[in-house]
Amino acid sequence: MSLSTGTRGLIGDMLGWTAIAVVGALALTHTAEIRSIAASLLGLPPAVERDAGADPAESEAAEPPRASGVELTAGQNGHFITEAEVNGREIEVLVDTGASLVALTYEDAERAGIYLKSSDFTHGVQTANGMARIAPVMLDKVSIGDISVRNVQAAVSERGRLKTSLLGMSFLGRLGRVDIKSGRLLLEE
Repeated sequence: MSLSTGTRGLIGDMLGWTAIAVVGALALTHTAEIRSIAASLLGLPPAVERDAGADPAESEAAEPPRASGVELTAGQNGHFITEAEVNGREIEVLVDTGASLVALTYEDAERAGIYLKSSDFTHGVQTANGMARIAPVMLDKVSIGDISVRNVQAAVSERGRLKTSLLGMSFLGRLGRVDIKSGRLLLEE
């Protein structure tokens, strides 16, 4: 059976429109996947999905996410003393921008689950109170409020050589902002 030229053209048009409809339906149901593939092919960052019920003007006017931050007030002596969580344990620390490392007292180190023997105290350092021996350690995590820093270099002082643990630059230097003004210390992640 032979079809006329007009019938063949009509069938061809119908198949073409059917293919377009199928591609359109797939595009509508898989928009996110298509955008993701197109973005990766073009080297663009992935698109951020919005809530379908959200007002576009409202989401564009929304503030960008804020950095995590903590504000401390200086004590009567002018020092900033706070509670820090070191390896999951609460420890009182003195914020010290002059200290290169986080420095833990021997007792605070034990509280944080760090147990040392005499042979671990391999480094000598000059302190305000003279020479001291320390044991270099790596802290899993140090947190103040909602600020957390992982893998923080630290030192543990020999028993009785340090009165207060110090929160030094090995923690502070990894923050986005450290600002002291009018008796207030602002820390931002």
